[in-house]
Amino acid sequence: MQAVLIILCVAAMGGSAILHFWWRRRYRETQALAARDTAALQQQHQQAILKLQARQKVMFNSMVEGLLVLDRNGRVQLANRVFRGLFNVSGEFTGRTILELLRWPELADLIHTLGDQQPWVDRELKFPGQAETWFQVSAAAIRDADPEDQGTLLVFHDVSRLKRLERTREEFVGNVSHELRTPLSHIKGYAETLLSGAKDDPEVATRFLQTIERNAERLRLLIEDLLTISELESGRVRLNLQDVALRGVINGVFNDFRARAAGRSVTLSNQVPDLAVRADFGRLEQVVSNFVDNAIKYGKPGGTVTASARALESGKVEVAIQDDGPGLPAEALERVFERFYRVDKARSRDQGGTGLGLSIVKHLVQSHGGRVWAESSPGRGAKFFFTLLAANKDDLAKTLS
Repeated sequence: MQAVLIILCVAAMGGSAILHFWWRRRYRETQALAARDTAALQQQHQQAILKLQARQKVMFNSMVEGLLVLDRNGRVQLANRVFRGLFNVSGEFTGRTILELLRWPELADLIHTLGDQQPWVDRELKFPGQAETWFQVSAAAIRDADPEDQGTLLVFHDVSRLKRLERTREEFVGNVSHELRTPLSHIKGYAETLLSGAKDDPEVATRFLQTIERNAERLRLLIEDLLTISELESGRVRLNLQDVALRGVINGVFNDFRARAAGRSVTLSNQVPDLAVRADFGRLEQVVSNFVDNAIKYGKPGGTVTASARALESGKVEVAIQDDGPGLPAEALERVFERFYRVDKARSRDQGGTGLGLSIVKHLVQSHGGRVWAESSPGRGAKFFFTLLAANKDDLAKTLS
């Protein structure tokens, strides 16, 4: 009996040992499985975070506005691609302040105005620098329960072009008003004088009526030029492009201005070789006529107006009209094609100009796919250039034959 008990005890102890080892093994397997599941979940979580960050980065960099995020101490945390391009920011910028990054005190002052009473501000600011650059800046305070997540969000929209257009519109309205007011005042004044009794003196009446007619003609030219500018800027002008022999156009324009040139003893010299351009014949005549007219007006009496041209490797033809007059000051070279810009305002009005001729020329040349510019040195004359596409020589030969 004792032996049986001993055997049962040993068997029980062995079973317990086996059960213990079995549970221990199952526990370890369960732990390993749980660890693998946890690692997989952590990996999935990390991948989700990385994917979210990648999407946020794509979203931030695809914005058309510049985006800047500051922490609660006013130091840069994030800047998108547009912001870096707008302000030419390169290298490491995280952790820098606005003044360190951009040296823009007005922007720093704008950020300091944010608070609980004013959590959002929108303002136009001029960026300090040589070029006139304006930004619409929207600033919003980030308020969160966790102080570490507080900060400032800044959005930058470049409104420089809108500012320039607004200034151009204001200048245009002011210039048009001034240009219209002068001849209208003359017409009204002389008409009132005639009605007051000057009409009874035939000699005075004739002189006054001639002045009225001259100012009325000036108004007509001004209105026609304004309509032309409007059509060109709206894109309503249709060009009848064809292959045109450039030398023939110059000869035709020179013949039209021969009498006017003779009145100032000016020699017209056509040095254009046998080149052809792709252009609207009538509009090309208008461009050349404007340049030749100005060269005769403002060149020196007894001087020479020269037309020349050359073919460029780019497939275009460069045309130049040069006079030997007093030339243009350096500051006028960039502005001479602006509407109503005059180097000598009094002299230009006396010559009968509207101040829109060169602006019209610029639009016409650009509508042909070319460009226009001027070169000059004071006392050594002025030279005006424009480019046009070269014509197809084979098509031109067929046209001329």
